Amino acid sequence: MADTRPLVVHLLHRFDTGGLENGVVNLINHLPQFRHAVVAVTEVTAFRERVKAPGTQFFSLHKPPGQGARLYPRVWRLLRELRPAVLHTRNLGAMEFQIPGWAARVPLRVHSEHGWDVDDLGGVSVKNQRLRRAYAPFVHRFVALSQAIETYLSGPVGLNADRVQRICNGVDTQRFSPARGEPPADWPFRRGEHLVVGAVGRMQAVKDPLNLVEAFVQLRERCPADWPRLRLAMLGGGPLLEAARARLQQAGVADQTWLPGDRADVAALLPQVDLFVLPSQAEGISNTLLEAMACGCAPVATQVGGNPELVEQGANGLLVPAGDSGALAVALARLVADEPLRERLAAASLARVRAGFSLDGMVAAYAALYAGAR
Repeated sequence: MADTRPLVVHLLHRFDTGGLENGVVNLINHLPQFRHAVVAVTEVTAFRERVKAPGTQFFSLHKPPGQGARLYPRVWRLLRELRPAVLHTRNLGAMEFQIPGWAARVPLRVHSEHGWDVDDLGGVSVKNQRLRRAYAPFVHRFVALSQAIETYLSGPVGLNADRVQRICNGVDTQRFSPARGEPPADWPFRRGEHLVVGAVGRMQAVKDPLNLVEAFVQLRERCPADWPRLRLAMLGGGPLLEAARARLQQAGVADQTWLPGDRADVAALLPQVDLFVLPSQAEGISNTLLEAMACGCAPVATQVGGNPELVEQGANGLLVPAGDSGALAVALARLVADEPLRERLAAASLARVRAGFSLDGMVAAYAALYAGAR
């Protein structure tokens, strides 16, 4: 019997490890009332294995660098063949493919913005604003993942506010929880003996992992009494991984750190972390920050993008300026020295996630949006 569920095509630049892509996986795995297909403008990687929804299709377009207009006919033919009810593109790198979506008469065309472009932190590029404005007539509905992005779309980009809907990321609080089972066998630290500072994210410039590395090195002088028990765990691979390892080695603190690269077991590792750091230069609504909060970590984050929507200074975490390793070290030292504060912020963060950033709420919002296919 033919599957009559409406099809959603998720079109994005690349389907690989990342917060945006993880959000797509969560959506696909929790929306069984729809069929799904993932179209990557460049390529679909082994990350596809995280999709558990049966029958999900994957397509790689292998776009070379440069303008993607030459792929329009191919995308048009693919959409005419698949006949989706919804085309959902994400971020500027995929937005231009709303044009073949319009030509293929996809009933509902959605575009979401997850955070700032790597080469346009803060959304100040007039060129990028004009590109979004040029593609906007081909889109029915826009989704902003944070208040900052919503303001950007209805402000500098110039979209009517009634075309923009804010849907924040949600976290699976069943999978990500403070329950500490036995850690993975290669986890190198000991519970009760060590105080672990943790981070999860791709090791690239916009995530600024070297900022955290420098802050951790500074803790040796800021927290001399606690220094012997401090540990650093940074989960994620990328171009700056070796530089981070080299700096820690140079500083003589490598034996107190663990940088294993990409991990598929983050949900088992985060409950082992005491202080979670998000040192990014730009963010939307960070999946990893939400996951850490759901696991009972006390968060320290840079005051950028959607981070202040998740972390309220002094209420459920600490905020610091981006790129300031000294300020980050001061915030970490404060939490290292003050266990009651650490515990209070962790408990408040857990409550905040459960009350306002649940996966169920996110999924329900997208289900209602997609159900509007016309």
